[in-house]
Amino acid sequence: MAEAALDAVRRELREFPVAARELSVPLAVPYLDEPPTPLHFYRDWVCPNRPCIIRNALQHWPALQKWSFPYLRATVGSTEVSVAVTPDGYADAVRGDRFVMPAERHLPLSCVLDVLEGRAQHPGVLYVQKQCSNLSIELPQLLPDLEPHVPWASEALGKMPDAVNFWLGEAAAVTSLHKDHYENLYCVISGEKHFLLHPPSDRPFIPYELYIPATYQLTEEGFFKMVDEEAMEKVSVLFLGPREKEGCPGSHWTPWLQIWPGTPVTARLRHFTARCRLVRCSTCQPCGSTMSSSPMVALL
Repeated sequence: MAEAALDAVRRELREFPVAARELSVPLAVPYLDEPPTPLHFYRDWVCPNRPCIIRNALQHWPALQKWSFPYLRATVGSTEVSVAVTPDGYADAVRGDRFVMPAERHLPLSCVLDVLEGRAQHPGVLYVQKQCSNLSIELPQLLPDLEPHVPWASEALGKMPDAVNFWLGEAAAVTSLHKDHYENLYCVISGEKHFLLHPPSDRPFIPYELYIPATYQLTEEGFFKMVDEEAMEKVSVLFLGPREKEGCPGSHWTPWLQIWPGTPVTARLRHFTARCRLVRCSTCQPCGSTMSSSPMVALL
């Protein structure tokens, strides 16, 4: 009797994600034709954690017209930036029993552009993905080309951005599955960003496991080796592998949250909030200038 009741509970829990999607997860990401007011943004998108794509939001940014490869070469080509280098494009990723972080090199931005344009070769996959406001720290020359914040978003969230990041990468660069403690606003100047987003109801079916932290090192011969971070304890990592594909009925599982920049130039503004939650399960494939928040807001 008790076992039958427990089986019934398990069955209901397995079916919960399907019910949650049917009730609250949109089948298609909705479009807005103009930016919302701060009140509407917070009420309709941030609080319910719903995705949307907003058109006509950032056309006034000079970066949208100016940030081409020739412009970047002329303006910041000689400036050294922090570049993540991996053998396959997967930074901060699980490899066997290791959680492997990328090798980091400091290269003139022109060297990265040479690789992206096929003028030069470099071992592995390059991705300018430094956190902690790398745009203002490493590339301050570009700050006049965009606003320091998005006014209606800052008013809705009650503070200015904690960081403004500049990302530039190859099409092979992939971001592993993760949850973020920030409200993230993206503006993709060129190329595409593909998002696979999971709703909070998927969280019980996405396992955490402990992995030994390691870092890629690039040898002088151009080969990669993994070196354990002995001073660090094992880290708890969200991991979604093939064996979990049937863990959540009605969902489409892949091993990673994948973001293919497609050689884009990306500005990202991060607003810190106390919320900690997984984002909506939808796929957004915007082109041109885009912007997204934890409730997945893309602005075109």
